[in-house]
Amino acid sequence: MTRSHDVPEGRVPGGHASDRRVPERHVPVMRERVLTLLAPALEQPGAILVDATLGLGGHAEEALVRFPEIRLIGLDRDPEALRLTADRLSGFGERVTLVHAVYDELPTVLADLGLASVQGILFDLGVSSMQLDEAERGFAYSQDAPLDMRMDPTEETTAADVLNTYSVGDLTRILRQYGEEKFASRIAKRIVTERADAPFTTSARLVDLIRESIPAAARRTGGNPAKRTFQALRIEVNGELEVLQRAIPRALSSLAVHGRIVVMSYQSLEDRIVKQVLAAGARPDVPADLPFIPADRQPWLRLLTRGAETADSEERESNPRSASVRVRAAERLAVAA
Repeated sequence: MTRSHDVPEGRVPGGHASDRRVPERHVPVMRERVLTLLAPALEQPGAILVDATLGLGGHAEEALVRFPEIRLIGLDRDPEALRLTADRLSGFGERVTLVHAVYDELPTVLADLGLASVQGILFDLGVSSMQLDEAERGFAYSQDAPLDMRMDPTEETTAADVLNTYSVGDLTRILRQYGEEKFASRIAKRIVTERADAPFTTSARLVDLIRESIPAAARRTGGNPAKRTFQALRIEVNGELEVLQRAIPRALSSLAVHGRIVVMSYQSLEDRIVKQVLAAGARPDVPADLPFIPADRQPWLRLLTRGAETADSEERESNPRSASVRVRAAERLAVAA
C-alpha cells in the first residue's frame, strides 16, 4: 500500500504532478445533504474528516471550504484519481493528506498517521465518475473498450480474466449474486461456449452475447440488459462487497464519540450491508422481552436518517448519477459494548 502524507503540488508517490484537470462535468451527488449530516461532527475543534472513497474530491473540496478548521484524510485505491485530486486540493496545503489505500484499510492508515479516532467518515461507494467516463477503464457497457474494470490498475485480475477462466458454475454464481441476473446460467453457459473459439477482450462482444442470451420480452424492460452483468463483473474484480463488509465495522470503530458516518450506496447489495451494520449498532443489546435496558446495554449508534434517503427530483434530473443513490448516516454515542 503506497501512502503519501500532506501531499504538495498535486503529487502522489510513484506519480507526477498531473497535467490533467478534474473534469468540470463532475458533480458530487447529494453534496448539501451529505455535508449537513456531517456538520455537527466537523464543527468540533480539531475535527478530522476521512473521505474513504475520495474519487475526484467533490465532497472533500466542499467540506474543506465549508469547515475551514478541519483536516482531511482522503483514501482511494485508484492512483489516477489521487493524482487528479491532489492537484484539485493543493491549495489547502497541510490540511490535506491523501493515501493510496482501499477503504477497509482505514484503521491501519489512521494508525500510521498517529491517529486514534476521527470525527467524520464519508463513503461514496461504487464506480467513480472518472472511471465511468474513461472508456479504456472498461466500466461502461455503452461503448466498446477493453474488459478491465479494475478500480486500482496495479491489481492483477481484470474482467477479461474472470470471463476467460471462471467455470460455468462460478460465472453463474457471480452474475446471480452480484448482478441479480435472472438469466445468469444462460449467459454463463454462452460465455464459456464462445470463449472456446476466442477469448473475450473487449466489451462490445460481451454486450452482444448478453443481449442474444436474454429473451426478447426481457430485453424490452429494465434498460440495457448488460447492466447487471457488468455490475457483477466489477464487484467480483474489485472484491467490493467483501471489502465493504469489513470496512463499515472498521470505520465505526475509528469514529470518536459523537463522530458521524455517512454512506452513499448505489445498488441494493451495498445498501443492505450498510443497513444491517448500522441497525445492529442502533439496537439495544438485550433480549426483546426485557422490561428495561441497562445502561451498559444501550445502543452505541444513533441513526440520523429514516431509512435510506434519496436524491430529490431536481437533482435526479440535473445529475443522472444521483438517480440510484441511497444515503444512510449514524452518530457514535459511546464505545461499542
